[in-house]
Amino acid sequence: MKMELYGQESKSIPQKVVIHVIEILLLGSSFWILFGSGGNWAESKLHIPNATEGLERRVVIFVFHIITFLRLGYMMAVLLKRKIPWEESISVPLAFALYYIGFSLFVLPASHPLGIVDFIAITLFFFGSVLNTGGEILRNRWKKRPENKGKLYTGGLFSYSRHINYFGDLLWVIAYAMVTHNGYAAIIPVFLFCFFAFYNAPKLDAYLQAKYGKEYDRYASRTKMLIPFIY
Repeated sequence: MKMELYGQESKSIPQKVVIHVIEILLLGSSFWILFGSGGNWAESKLHIPNATEGLERRVVIFVFHIITFLRLGYMMAVLLKRKIPWEESISVPLAFALYYIGFSLFVLPASHPLGIVDFIAITLFFFGSVLNTGGEILRNRWKKRPENKGKLYTGGLFSYSRHINYFGDLLWVIAYAMVTHNGYAAIIPVFLFCFFAFYNAPKLDAYLQAKYGKEYDRYASRTKMLIPFIY
């Protein structure tokens, strides 16, 4: 991510249209894998077992997809003010392909009914979604006030973590992996944590420190980077 883009406002409508079109195609592919002949194709071509039972688990995964798609759409249409470069209009939906396609493939072998772990995962998914989108909504409302123009936002959910939105992302992706009951699915949240903890969050911290100086230093000294109260 190019941090200088945060200072460039643009509606970027063509880029947003491309992102949504690719996302819809990915959702269609996911539906084909979960409920159509795509499961049989994955079994014959990719050698992934396609269970004949456990339909409710696939329904949960697809509902996760729909909620994630709607949240991304809301963020793009309402919350995102910065310029979106053309390369990002391709890289963003390709990243989401890990969720829409990856978790759809990971869940195919699972045949056992939903249990307590899955209901915990569903709760975790909604909690993570609220942290991510809810935090952004509160920040957007705060920034709209004229008296806050040019100021650093440190309130709301961001008082618990400098990048509480990233932490929310991590939680709902963990929930996805839990519902698949596939150990290999853990690769995705582990990769996401490493990306946030060692690349994206530190890079954004450096950008914000350069922009806000001592104000950001004070904020960082009392607030964890990613995981509230821990890290």
